[in-house]
Amino acid sequence: MKKDIHPENYRLVAFKDMSNDEVFLTKSTAVTKETIEVEGVEYPVVKLEISRTSHPFYTGKAKLLDTAGRIDKFKSKYDKFKKKPAAAKADKEEK
Repeated sequence: MKKDIHPENYRLVAFKDMSNDEVFLTKSTAVTKETIEVEGVEYPVVKLEISRTSHPFYTGKAKLLDTAGRIDKFKSKYDKFKKKPAAAKADKEEK
């Protein structure tokens, strides 16, 4: 391994999900001035807006998009710009 490439301040840090107050510990070099007590031990804390415990993808509460409805809406919106088959045939006969 190469020498002197690893950070000096690698330590345990508490990450707190602010939406559901879930706290988990992991090693990090994140800089923070706040601390939190977890199981009687004080750790630096990084506050998160969303994490694996509150993200819709991981919790199974993801919204499904109605793509078929969107495509139908798009087609109906731009149908007025299509040439009609009879009009297209008339254009060919004129030429």
